[in-house]
Amino acid sequence: MEKPLMPSYQRQPIAFVRGEGPYLWDEGGRRYLDALGGVAVCGLGHAHPAIAAALAEQAARLIHTSNIFRIPLQEHLGARLTALAGMDNAFFCNSGAEANEAAIKIARLHGHACGIEVPRIVVMEGSFHGRTLATLSATGNRKIQLGFEPLVEGFLRVPYGDLPALAGLAGRTDIAAVLLEPIQGESGVNVPPAGYLRAVRELCDRQGWLMMLDEVQTGMCRTGRWFGFQHEQATPDVMSLAKSLGNGMPIGACLARGRAAELIRPGSHGSTFGGNLLACRAALAVIETMKRDDIAAHADSVGRFLMDRLRADLAAVPGVRDLRGRGLMIGIELERPCGELVGEALAAGLLINVTAERVVRLLPPLILTQEQAATVADTLVPIIRAFAGAAA
Repeated sequence: MEKPLMPSYQRQPIAFVRGEGPYLWDEGGRRYLDALGGVAVCGLGHAHPAIAAALAEQAARLIHTSNIFRIPLQEHLGARLTALAGMDNAFFCNSGAEANEAAIKIARLHGHACGIEVPRIVVMEGSFHGRTLATLSATGNRKIQLGFEPLVEGFLRVPYGDLPALAGLAGRTDIAAVLLEPIQGESGVNVPPAGYLRAVRELCDRQGWLMMLDEVQTGMCRTGRWFGFQHEQATPDVMSLAKSLGNGMPIGACLARGRAAELIRPGSHGSTFGGNLLACRAALAVIETMKRDDIAAHADSVGRFLMDRLRADLAAVPGVRDLRGRGLMIGIELERPCGELVGEALAAGLLINVTAERVVRLLPPLILTQEQAATVADTLVPIIRAFAGAAA
């Protein structure tokens, strides 16, 4: 059946036909508990009535007019997001990669405005920013870069979480910005040391660099705050969003403040579909629902419960190297590659993900209840124990 499709994915041999909350049903009617959430996209779960109603009503009225004209829903969404994040303005696009492309362009404009002939952006080892040529060049994963050379130039790389390494670049006069994730997702849910983001903020202020945060995975309540930077109140100059912003409806956003908010001018950037009425209506419904139901606090509470359960159940299991995360963004690092656990969990009715070869990543819908979180642990722990025991 996939012959007409380019083989760009290694898909699981299953298709889902219906969803409700944190559950999905396959073609045979079997129910699965989704602990992956469309890879951190479906923060409000599947088929949320408020999102479905907003989409249906807007689709019946008007979907797209283009950015040649005013889009009041886009203006309203920009106002809501900037107020939540403490930013000044927003550019809307269709994905996280596109949001990061906008951030990279802002950084280069900033560098040229500062008189830097060839502006450089500092990025992190182990980072992931997308699969366009510029964003995969910024990404710290050689595997996804292979075959796409020549890469886009202008990036300097330092270890993630290593403030002395970043500060060691302070003598350079060609740096325009620093781009990083509050928590690295694709490379294994890597949480930086406490105070790191605030220290990066202070360093950028001293050096005149833009601090740019990729909140594509951490944003929209995933970590127990609206945005990951709010755990340390390290407000960036530029921030990218996507994933949970539309709860499955493709939309991305690049937010900026201060001097960074003044750099994009008419003709310097654009998007045909970005910020159309349907996408903005979905995102507004997401924000309204998350605010009404205090989803950030809920994700923080259920995330703590799930982390505590996993720590207690896996503490003595040989082969489990680390358990880390924040809110409902959790990684369980094992001592050896564990990709086979995806299929084993699927057979047990649980959807998970393995990233960086040996990290079980959990990104469930943020509406997950404590009881459902307990089911995630009850299902996953025996699978990990059996896997670790087989290696002993």
